Amino acid sequence: MAYSDTDDQPAGQNWAQSHSFGAETLQRPTDASQVRDLILRGGPVRALGSRHSFTDLADTAGRLVSVERLATDLVIDEDAQTAAFAPGIRYGDLATQLQSRGWALHNLASLPHISVAGAVATGTHGSGDRNGNLAAAVAEVEFLDGRGELVRLSRGDADFDGAVVSLGALGISTRMTLDIQPTFDVRQDLYNDLPWEAAIANFDAITSSAYSVSLFTRWVGETIEIAWLKSRMDEPVPPTDFFGATLQTVEEHMLPDQPATNTTQQGGVPGPWNDRLAHFKLGFTPSNGDELQSEYLVPRRNALQAIAAVRELGPRIAPLLLVTELRTMTADRLWLSGAYDTDAVGIHFTWKKLPTEVGELLPDIEAILLPLGARPHWGKVFAAGVDQLEPLYPRLDDFRSLAAKYDPQGIFRNGFLTRKLGL
Repeated sequence: MAYSDTDDQPAGQNWAQSHSFGAETLQRPTDASQVRDLILRGGPVRALGSRHSFTDLADTAGRLVSVERLATDLVIDEDAQTAAFAPGIRYGDLATQLQSRGWALHNLASLPHISVAGAVATGTHGSGDRNGNLAAAVAEVEFLDGRGELVRLSRGDADFDGAVVSLGALGISTRMTLDIQPTFDVRQDLYNDLPWEAAIANFDAITSSAYSVSLFTRWVGETIEIAWLKSRMDEPVPPTDFFGATLQTVEEHMLPDQPATNTTQQGGVPGPWNDRLAHFKLGFTPSNGDELQSEYLVPRRNALQAIAAVRELGPRIAPLLLVTELRTMTADRLWLSGAYDTDAVGIHFTWKKLPTEVGELLPDIEAILLPLGARPHWGKVFAAGVDQLEPLYPRLDDFRSLAAKYDPQGIFRNGFLTRKLGL
């Protein structure tokens, strides 16, 4: 069976060039029948999206199968308010297509460059007190399992909640259906120097003050450098006075040495959701690029205690840090989601690319966060192994059973899944 002309090419590195793939080959099938053929050859095999994971999560000693060339074939069901498509597409490209037809997703991550399949499989999220993570919008998944058989699961099916955030352990996703809604406009307003004292005293009021709120800090000093509000134009306008912070009139990047040309338009200028909900423009290099990332999803009930504990580590964190972003999300029922059964606050670290130093610090951060119920983001750098993670995921045993059901020969398993999930 013929594949694209880039079949059997070296796998290369991930987006941040912090991991070199150990796979023998990288193959790019163009339809589901080719994906099935690759699975039936036997393992080990893993799906590869936009390479935005910072570890060996997507790696394998065998073959990597990129899903980026599967035909998108977007189908919108206006009555059901859903959109079905091949999920190798990047969120930014999907958003453009939806917007052109008058539709929107409920949320976007800070980067529009990531693939839908990879973001959903790792429980990646945007922000907003009333917004679930990106995986919470999934209404149906289709994947080819370890036998090469097509599996279709819809919300409400017995295995659905375990199969959405799956870390690629159940199969290779070939089609996905997301909830959509009529398009809407958004404005972005930035505020500088939010006093920490005010932020802690008014945390709920701050995070609920807009459709999506992000707080950017470097953990030293008495203020949070930036409060970044994304407000729907059909909701109240953001305030001029924001808990002692100053309204910013000049566009800025969350990193002081990066140009604001990379970020989506600020300054209160209305624009469609797909040009505002992500922090970064699709056509530009996102964030810093030369970095590592870690993130911990803390149960909201413990968020202020967690933030206070991390602040005490601020002098150790700051020399290694580019910036931290604090975001919120509502609870979901997806077994391996960071927001499973709890509203959550994300504490995200964008690190300088100092893997040794960051690796030495992470166990100390986790020693204070994991006892508070914090769950590490699956696609980012963290130290905890299966013994530390198991108490955080009440359905982990159920997920192991699901993996055995859909991948009985273990062809999708790899070192990451063994270390972190005990598969």
